[in-house]
Amino acid sequence: MTGAMATVGPSIGGVRLNNPLILAPMAGVTDQAFRVLCKEQGAALLVTEMISDRAFLYENAHTSTIVAFTPAERPIAAQLAGVEPETMAAAAAKLEREVAPDIIDINMGCPAPKIVKNHEGCSLMRDVPLAAAIVRAIASAVSVPVTVKTRKGWSEDQVNAVELAQAVVEAGAAGITVHGRVRGQYYSGVADWNIIRKVREALPSSVPVIGNGDVRDPESALRLMSETGCDAVMIGRAAMGNPWIFSRCLAAWRGEPVPPEATLAERVAMAGRHLDLLIALKGERTAVLEMRRHAPWYIHGFRGAAHVRALLVLATSPAELKATLSDFLHRS
Repeated sequence: MTGAMATVGPSIGGVRLNNPLILAPMAGVTDQAFRVLCKEQGAALLVTEMISDRAFLYENAHTSTIVAFTPAERPIAAQLAGVEPETMAAAAAKLEREVAPDIIDINMGCPAPKIVKNHEGCSLMRDVPLAAAIVRAIASAVSVPVTVKTRKGWSEDQVNAVELAQAVVEAGAAGITVHGRVRGQYYSGVADWNIIRKVREALPSSVPVIGNGDVRDPESALRLMSETGCDAVMIGRAAMGNPWIFSRCLAAWRGEPVPPEATLAERVAMAGRHLDLLIALKGERTAVLEMRRHAPWYIHGFRGAAHVRALLVLATSPAELKATLSDFLHRS
């Protein structure tokens, strides 16, 4: 598939996307402030950070903040993690009732030790019947489409993305995202796009398959779609400090000239806007603490950035963060 061959993105259970570019859920990254920036750059679908079914059911304040969004962010998926069909269904129903996301996504791909030790996330790939039962319970409890995010498999000896995909679709999933790495790889090594192709070939064409892993630029985004036949591309780490990746990939997909990489001046300006959005959402103290993580990503790759990163992580106020970035810009 090339940029000149399509004018709209896939439909996920009736939720039509205007292009095939999706922002991946990333803990500590894809909060409302960052999602807004990616939406403005062309992301067709946003996904919240992962939330625990039990935490949401028990009205954990932090969890409720994670899934809050504005109308401008639609269409948006809320991602849910858990292991018990009954509590997952109850949390999904509460999400639909109180938050009203367009899609509910089930995390079956997170490799983090604290997640898999509870038999959640990627651990569910080791129990396909349970994974299917969770999807079936949620699909029966909500009226919005249910999707699943998964991986190649638990290990190279347990590659079962195709089996899992077929089971969850049979149970009611309206779409599936496949990350081309096994759990033990985390985010290292090379993603196996061939498994994405196999999942696409194994499922009905009416069920969109979203490819994930090693999309770093417009060229790799289009190549992933071309080589696997996947219906959409989910972009994660490459978007950190770089929301422009969506506008650049969108231009390539449309067959238009691809805009150049953002300049340092543009990156510093965007980092300042990101900080302002965080302040409006979370207050100055929390915004500064969180921006210490985001700001270095905006200047990554520029000469002298390592020294500036060390200063950014010590900043104690919005003014100090912005001044540090401004000094770097004017000295470069």
